[in-house]
Amino acid sequence: MAVGKEIRGKIRSVENTKKITKAMEMVAASKMRKAQDRMRAARPYAEKVLSIAAHLAEANPEYVHPFMKGNPDAKRAGFIVVTTDKGLCGGMNTNLLRAVTNQIQDLQAKGVTVDAVAIGNKGLGFLNRIGARVVASATQLGDTPSLDKLIGPVQVLFDAYAKGELSAVYLCYTRFVNTMKQESMVAPLLPLSAAKMAIDAKANGYTQDWDYLYEPDAQTVIDDLLTRYVEALVYQAVAENMASEQSARMVAMKAATDNAGNVIHELKLVYNKTRQAAITTELSEIVAGAAAV
Repeated sequence: MAVGKEIRGKIRSVENTKKITKAMEMVAASKMRKAQDRMRAARPYAEKVLSIAAHLAEANPEYVHPFMKGNPDAKRAGFIVVTTDKGLCGGMNTNLLRAVTNQIQDLQAKGVTVDAVAIGNKGLGFLNRIGARVVASATQLGDTPSLDKLIGPVQVLFDAYAKGELSAVYLCYTRFVNTMKQESMVAPLLPLSAAKMAIDAKANGYTQDWDYLYEPDAQTVIDDLLTRYVEALVYQAVAENMASEQSARMVAMKAATDNAGNVIHELKLVYNKTRQAAITTELSEIVAGAAAV
């Protein structure tokens, strides 16, 4: 029964794997709910900042912030790539990094080089493997992202854009749609457009037009507000990515648990057939021996 013992060992091994994937599925489901609550809690702030930024951009046309100016002569572009620190979340990171690669290749075909900021271990490793210039990174953010850990790395690209060294800055992350669906996003973050911000603000229900009194002056207020706005967009992208990560991991672990159950069922069938064949062989030998006597 050497074959039978080998099959029993495989069955025990798959059963242990099934227990692990089931536990990981339950942990991911718990973390997913918390990540979704955190993501939804950040949305009202981002929407309000968007509405005020859109109104200020239209209400004060005599001053134009560097973030709202294009740099067509620059031959470099910036990428903020938001991925996970851990794996086992299906094809989420793969799909995003494929979209990032396509965008980088399109820019390189036009003679534009790329500076990248990696948020997450998976994106950092990928950018290093393809030879991209990584100017800053943030990893091991944990389950609760902190804006303090994100401001430093992304500020490198914001400062470079304000100096006119970058033609554009792209924000790359996985947007949370629902538990079963997440979308890879490679969206232009800079330059900002007053018209687009106004359209987005109206889409979120902010349609009032206000006039403002600036203290101490319009430039200081607009500079600080637009900086807070782009930082809020980055934080929202990280929150969306974390919610997507837990959802994708829960689905992947559920699929792994179901597949382990199917493998166990198939191995038990093979074991029973092998055992039955051995019993039949022994009976045949006993009958043949009795007949010979």
